[in-house]
Amino acid sequence: MADEYSQSTKQYDVAVLGAGAAGLMAAIEAGKRGKSVVLVDHAERAGKKILISGGGRCNFTNLHTTPANFLSENPHFAKSALSRYTPQEFIALVEKHAIPYHEKTLGQLFCDRAAQDIVTMLLAEASGAGVELKLKTGVRGVERNDEGFTVTTHDGTVSAKNVVVATGGLSIPKMGATGIGYEIARAFELEIVETRPALVPLVFSPADEEKWCDLTGLSADVVASTPGSPYHPARKPEVTFREKLLLTHKGVSGPAVLQISSYWKPGKPVVFDLAPGQVVFDLMLAPDAIRTAEAMAYYLKETTLPQRFATRWMRLNTPEQWKNPQVKGLEEALHRWTVVPAGTEGYAKAEVTAGGVSTAELDSTTMGVKKMPGLYFIGEAVDVTGHLGGFNFQWAWASGAAAGRAV
Repeated sequence: MADEYSQSTKQYDVAVLGAGAAGLMAAIEAGKRGKSVVLVDHAERAGKKILISGGGRCNFTNLHTTPANFLSENPHFAKSALSRYTPQEFIALVEKHAIPYHEKTLGQLFCDRAAQDIVTMLLAEASGAGVELKLKTGVRGVERNDEGFTVTTHDGTVSAKNVVVATGGLSIPKMGATGIGYEIARAFELEIVETRPALVPLVFSPADEEKWCDLTGLSADVVASTPGSPYHPARKPEVTFREKLLLTHKGVSGPAVLQISSYWKPGKPVVFDLAPGQVVFDLMLAPDAIRTAEAMAYYLKETTLPQRFATRWMRLNTPEQWKNPQVKGLEEALHRWTVVPAGTEGYAKAEVTAGGVSTAELDSTTMGVKKMPGLYFIGEAVDVTGHLGGFNFQWAWASGAAAGRAV
């Protein structure tokens, strides 16, 4: 598979823009169908974001993938692609290449060795399918012509009957993320759902930072929730996730926070149940119960909160009186630690970008633009965002396969 760029008047059947997860899959599927395919990327190597995923081991799919694991203005849009390229199909590809893997919690599958195994596998599949790879070739724009499309790059032009835009979102700019996919969409007058960082740590307000940030590194099992999401009107009024919370030097992170961040709206609270499934202070309501700070501390030891976290929470919540309403208030406060974040850590720390090309513009079975035959958008560039845990990779494989089989 060539990685040298050479100016050519050759017209390809398919130009795929972006050699990440979705782009590689689209190129492979199109090439397997006998199409002439060129895969273009501005980076010096393919799959850069794959390589850093999952702590370097690539959480390449999730066994429990369903449409409910995705956020979109149209919660039904992802159903078609996900049903036609399942986790089991990608697992079969991994096993074909004898890549060892294992399941962690909640159906998450990781490479035993390194994410490089997945990139090597995809490049081998692309090579076998006759895909031509052009790296260090940044895309500037796409225009319609009489025979298809002209892709303008910083190093010349590429002509193709079909163009698949797999340029990703805005997350992790140090890995080369750009907004070129959205620029292409705007050039064709496509609607774009406002983008925002997702799966991203949240930042404390100055007041909360003073209270909590010296406890950096402590984690706890929590249920994180936020009121009804304006980004997902079809969902129930409250969105919840039970996973780990991590205190950071800026605010809160960990799986529970990353999950809830995709649904959080600036100015709104995030609520954490610090003792999920437990009733902690009920014995203090007995008529002859000891009601002191020491007793409160004793009962807090029954929770899974780290001692320093529990001690700090107790200091901030010890009541002045110990009557029944105050004891009941303690229980309520423990299950509803409410934080109003000052913001997020932004695209630099966001695992993905939420929002993107509106699904109303696309055919859900092919990922093709309804009003512009031959143009496709896939992966993170589209307004479909998965939960943490391999779901975004599964969307990349599924949407990429849908486009690659349609071009």
